[in-house]
Amino acid sequence: MSKPLEGKVAVITGSGRRAGLGEAIARRLASDGAKIVLSDLGTSRDSATGEEHIGTSDEMEGIAAELRQLGVEVSTCPCDVRSLDEVRALAAHAEAEHGGIDIWVNNAGIGYIMKPLLDVTEADWRAVIDVNLTGSFFGLKAAAEQMVKQGRGGRIINIASQAAKSGFPHAQAYSSSKHGLVGLVRSAAIELGPHKITVNNVCPNHVTTGLGAWQNEYFAKVTGAGSIEEYMDAMAKRIPMGRPGLPEDTANAVAWLCTDQAAYITAESMNVSGGEEPH
Repeated sequence: MSKPLEGKVAVITGSGRRAGLGEAIARRLASDGAKIVLSDLGTSRDSATGEEHIGTSDEMEGIAAELRQLGVEVSTCPCDVRSLDEVRALAAHAEAEHGGIDIWVNNAGIGYIMKPLLDVTEADWRAVIDVNLTGSFFGLKAAAEQMVKQGRGGRIINIASQAAKSGFPHAQAYSSSKHGLVGLVRSAAIELGPHKITVNNVCPNHVTTGLGAWQNEYFAKVTGAGSIEEYMDAMAKRIPMGRPGLPEDTANAVAWLCTDQAAYITAESMNVSGGEEPH
């Protein structure tokens, strides 16, 4: 039996870190038969992209090696999504190595710069907006250029957040960047629909990843919880499904949007939240 994404080429930005959303998405699309292009910064570029927050080249190559052992056709390409030239080079890499692009997932993002409003600097604001919103626009643009040229349609998916539909303390830039993705897909879907290219957002709530320990500590402090465990327990209680999201939950939603079953779904911002409502 053929797999639903057999022969498709998928580019996933921000996929070079172990235990992150990008890796989970890459593994899920690969399991459905897609050829995979992993992409991450590879090396620190500035103070906003320190080594603790990026996928290094060695880490990315390690993920690629594991996928190859499973029989997946995979390549790697470092890319700073804040540069349109680098993003276009990533698209060119996918075409040269795998014959084109069918799926593009804008997963690269900054969620670790959170401060009280009066403490946010111009550099903080620009770092978050440049990666989360401008970087997604550059990815959408580069992917669309290639997909229109190919003439066989495609899927473009942004990893947004429930912060695309609500606000929370100390996240002015983050919420603004994710809200911007809602307008981006609504406009882009109108223009790209005639080319059979769908454009959607996936909006997870709090996702428990191997990279999220600092988030749990931060939100426990902001919400006044006595401990990380108390915060996690309170969060689970407000989610109807009784638990925070897992990387696989988001990856499964992305995978479905890439299938023929979702060919008529575009301009949407789909919650993956266990029933938790934006607030």
